[in-house]
Amino acid sequence: MCRGMSRHFPAPDKEARQPLLLTRDHLELSEVDSDEGDVIFDRTTSNIKHKAEGSPQRRLTYEEAVQEAGFGLFHWLLLAVCGWANASDAVEILCVSFLLPTARCDLLLSSSDMGLLTASIFLGMMVGGYMWGYLADQRGRRRVLVISLTVNGLFGGLASLAPWFWLFLLLRFISGIGVGGSIPVIFSYFSEFMPRLRRGAMISALATFWMAGNILAAGLAWLVIPKTWTHFSLGRLDFQSWRLFVVLCSVPSITSAFLFKLLMPESPKFLMEAGQEREAINVFRLMFDLNMKGKGKTFPEFGLFTSSKQRGELEETRTSCRERLTSILKRVLLPIKEIFRGQLKSRSIALLIIFYCISFGYYGLWMWFPELFARVEDGGSPCANVSLPSPLHNQSCYPVKTAVYMEGFVIAASNLPGNIFTILMMDSTGAKALLSCSLLVSSLTVFTIYVVQTKAQSLVLSCVFSGVSVIAWNALDVVGTELYPTQLRSSALGFFTGVGRVAAIMGNLVFGKLVDNNCAVPILLVSTLLLTGGLVALLLPQTRQTELT
Repeated sequence: MCRGMSRHFPAPDKEARQPLLLTRDHLELSEVDSDEGDVIFDRTTSNIKHKAEGSPQRRLTYEEAVQEAGFGLFHWLLLAVCGWANASDAVEILCVSFLLPTARCDLLLSSSDMGLLTASIFLGMMVGGYMWGYLADQRGRRRVLVISLTVNGLFGGLASLAPWFWLFLLLRFISGIGVGGSIPVIFSYFSEFMPRLRRGAMISALATFWMAGNILAAGLAWLVIPKTWTHFSLGRLDFQSWRLFVVLCSVPSITSAFLFKLLMPESPKFLMEAGQEREAINVFRLMFDLNMKGKGKTFPEFGLFTSSKQRGELEETRTSCRERLTSILKRVLLPIKEIFRGQLKSRSIALLIIFYCISFGYYGLWMWFPELFARVEDGGSPCANVSLPSPLHNQSCYPVKTAVYMEGFVIAASNLPGNIFTILMMDSTGAKALLSCSLLVSSLTVFTIYVVQTKAQSLVLSCVFSGVSVIAWNALDVVGTELYPTQLRSSALGFFTGVGRVAAIMGNLVFGKLVDNNCAVPILLVSTLLLTGGLVALLLPQTRQTELT
């Protein structure tokens, strides 16, 4: 077990450590540089032959190889698959907020219980975020995505069959562990296929799929939860329509896992860092063939530069683990130490504050939107009538009021302008400026939600908050992927998203405790934290169109 856990990467064989040179006319002979001189590798017979001296060869860096592979069909396919995975995470997270107005009766939930339920998935994401991110930096992005998405969908679906609140809570927690792995790894994986000049816009496009997942969750809730034909009893289980909604919300994660398993290659950047040059070139070949399909071009001949220091460190890691089991823990925690050292320290502290502020504010407020609107169905401000006793004691959840889900759908759709704006402006303006400005405007919007006096005004301002805050999230996705080197990228994103999950848990617990008695406190706290995050974002370095390290 120690040996298996200690390996950062699959051990490359001797040939895989040498750069594979592929001919322009796609012949069955490929050139390989070895310690014994230049050779030719016959891919048909797997025989190695010596090559005549003086033949030309060139080696490319990662960025140069990505440029050679071109941009086109492969990247749009990658966007669709990664985008669907990102949308599936949004569906799994937000589905809890949409089922609260009805599930609270079936599971006998108080406001504090609802706060605990909305926090459970974030607790799982906190546990899974760093763990999966670390494994992605050591074992590969694609493998981790397949496993984490499967965990997400499987346990999310099983939660629909839980007859007791504690079991439902446990299954949602385990589902959250899967979500915690896929969110940071998706962006690391996706960014490592992108040409430098297109990276900002494409990551922003990937981030827009969160809006698609939000709209999908809201639309499913609107279509499914108000229906009564799904009601039946099975022993102790009273299967209401909201349980069918939970099942449907697990489908996107399961299908995403299959798509990654069947269609997607490993990140070429990760393969280069692992010393697997042949595999990396095969990925670049796949990218080239799809991008240049029908253009009559052939794959160019090149080798790759890789870091021999990285391979040396891997050998040291394997040796130390055999000697002492405690070194495993040290290795797991090493990436955290690294991101808080040297030139990475100041940016890491700033990102830690930003992730905490935006996660507390966004998830603390967003997860409670359906419940707040349900409480003011007859009119008024979201904070005007929340002092009523818990709905469990004196209100009925049936018949379901469809207006709650219609409003949730409208708020989810209001993300679209912000997403379009981000895609158009990211590469020209830069993620830093967009992040800071959107957080500041979001802070003002949340404060205004507290001040307004009618339900219509609350809905409008909630839509504004949704459209502006999504710009901050999109910018944060770009900044996070570009501030750290490959060997730390997923670990760093996993750590910071874990910090964000702590904030989300605290935000939901605070709302659950105070929403019945003093709505002003959580609303004003959210506004203050978003303001703080916007100011701290000004301290980050500019990353616009920088090369990935």
